[in-house]
Amino acid sequence: MRFVSTAGKTSPTTLAEALLEGPAPDGGLFVPERLEPLSAGDLALLQLMPLTGMAAILGRRLYGSEIPEEDLADLVEDALDFPIPLTPIEPGIHCLELFHGPTLAFKDVASRVMARLMARLVTIAGDTETTVIVATSGDTGSAVAHAFSGVAGFQVCVLYPDGLVTEAQRRLFTTLDGNVTAVAVEGTFDDCQSLARDAFADGELRQERPLASANSINIGRLLPQVFYYFHAWAQLPSPPFDDAGEPLVFSTPSGNFGNLTAGLIAKRIGLPVSRFVAATNVNDVVPAYLRSGDYAPRGSVATISNAMDVGNPSNFARLVHLYS
Repeated sequence: MRFVSTAGKTSPTTLAEALLEGPAPDGGLFVPERLEPLSAGDLALLQLMPLTGMAAILGRRLYGSEIPEEDLADLVEDALDFPIPLTPIEPGIHCLELFHGPTLAFKDVASRVMARLMARLVTIAGDTETTVIVATSGDTGSAVAHAFSGVAGFQVCVLYPDGLVTEAQRRLFTTLDGNVTAVAVEGTFDDCQSLARDAFADGELRQERPLASANSINIGRLLPQVFYYFHAWAQLPSPPFDDAGEPLVFSTPSGNFGNLTAGLIAKRIGLPVSRFVAATNVNDVVPAYLRSGDYAPRGSVATISNAMDVGNPSNFARLVHLYS
């Protein structure tokens, strides 16, 4: 599998380079060069598998052969060592419980897979120490910090808006020693993202030391989220329909739109879902675009759902690329 930039000005690259680059050199975001649909037989097999077995098969399709098949199976077995149950709420409505990981954030899933995948690829390549930069509104910082804590070859820098994360979230990523450093930023989450983008755009800095992103601009953070859409589908009483006999619809809370983008990738490779609902708060830049056709990023507005307070969603370029 090769990965291409949404900006279309960078040559196709390898999985290792895409993971360790973060954003592409041309300013775009990496996406798989091709997304081949699963066969009916593949879907029937996946439907019977546990999460880790399903993740190994889907990972092989999404990552390609750059990481040995046995290594991939081992790392997802190690990363996804907690349950992700689909809980019925009422007939026709279920909740996928993504809060059973070590930091209680849905981002534990992708962060833990990404950390192990990057560590394995860096070991294969024999690269020097890499600095992982992550901007957080709370959950991402804790999930990434815990995923990379103690992992040889990586230093982690967590950028968070001072006073705009919960105390529990702050403690989760500021109380780790060793290779994790947390930096309080005077401003919003968008300001933290801007600092991270500036770092990746600084060619001189990147020559001094390898940098990698752990936000969903990194394809390694995005792709593991595909796994749990299939896992949710497989747990339904009557796939591809719910227990009320209705076509499958996912309502996905959205901030940077990485989670929704992963769902759309899952659909592209064969997940039998009819549609997605992009659930946002007042920071509704993408829904406004869908209504008007005019994409107009703006400063984020603080709400009680701070993880969704994003006024310039990073993954918008991938959404456009998927449908271009």
